[in-house]
Amino acid sequence: MKKTIKDYELSGKKVIIRCDFNVPIENGVIKDESRIIKSLKTIKYALRKGAKVILMSHLGRIKSEEDKEKYTLKPVALNLEKHLKRKVTFINETRGKKLEEAIKNMKNKDIILIENTRFEDLEGKKESNNDKNLGKYWANLGDIFINDAFGTIHRDHASNVGIATNLPNGIGFLVEEEIKKLNKLINKPKKPYIIVLGGAKVSDKIGVIENLIEKADYILISGGMSFTFLKAAGFNIGDSILEKEKIPFCNKMLEKYPDKIILPIDVITAKELKANVKTHERFINEIEDEMGLDIGPKTVKLFKQYLNDAKTIFLNGPAGCFEIKEFSKGTKEILKIIAESKAYTVVGGGDSIRAVKEFKVEDKISHISTGGGASLAYLEEIKLKALSVIDEK
Repeated sequence: MKKTIKDYELSGKKVIIRCDFNVPIENGVIKDESRIIKSLKTIKYALRKGAKVILMSHLGRIKSEEDKEKYTLKPVALNLEKHLKRKVTFINETRGKKLEEAIKNMKNKDIILIENTRFEDLEGKKESNNDKNLGKYWANLGDIFINDAFGTIHRDHASNVGIATNLPNGIGFLVEEEIKKLNKLINKPKKPYIIVLGGAKVSDKIGVIENLIEKADYILISGGMSFTFLKAAGFNIGDSILEKEKIPFCNKMLEKYPDKIILPIDVITAKELKANVKTHERFINEIEDEMGLDIGPKTVKLFKQYLNDAKTIFLNGPAGCFEIKEFSKGTKEILKIIAESKAYTVVGGGDSIRAVKEFKVEDKISHISTGGGASLAYLEEIKLKALSVIDEK
């Protein structure tokens, strides 16, 4: 059992909280503040306990000086002030005298937000490669480190692993909740247990398939990844997306688990991936020189038969290219079925979460994971470096 923020006396302590403020920002305007809102519970707890709160996060990828203006965390500081109803001091640097002085002069219940940790990636990727000196420097700014960024829990960065290695540490409420909710998919899930996988690539889901296929009753496969499975099963997939090098893996899974892996029986096809294009509804043995871009209505009906009986459902990845209306129906219908289910339902992955919000079913899902790759990594039960370095109780 990992230590949490509740295991520490926080009054008067400088508490560094690694958050996940990696939110979409356009022209200084935050388009989706849900990750910020999910961080508030831990921040408010630290404030109530009289801590000096130092917040850190990454935002986007920094490859040039121009990226700094685009990916500054300043809009996040303003957003936090709105939610916390108190001053959030934004320090527009990741190290230096200005930052050190600001932290030195903090009073209890003060809040500082440090600039985007990935600004340190411009010279030698010090953040992303967990530069030891950078981790020590940041650790020296505080007394206690709390990791509440589940979205990067599988990453070996200076702002999570680096700081945690050098300070007493624990996890925040968000990470604690993610672990608790995802454990229900690993430790004796209620049966029938159905996994719904979509998205473009088989390669992104191999670990989850291998680790959970024995625990699950069925894995329903849709999205672009289904065409590599269909190709392995001997079907002509036309110009549909294909990972040729993953065909042997798909063959192995289909041979070993013929009754557990459920593939589409019909798809929506088109010559091009664009709006207002002419589409066709095809059985999977009728695909011509075209791309499969969504599951068809017969597949939705087939998947519904499995989902209706489920007690536990995990979905990762859309059923089609839902951003375009012509190829959105499959994803919309599957999410609607899951939302109306009485099962314990978990949705993970960035595209899946966007679809959940677009089709307005977020209030009917048991748990929406804040981490895409992190949730998959956790379900693969591989070692998550930023979690493994957290002290045990």
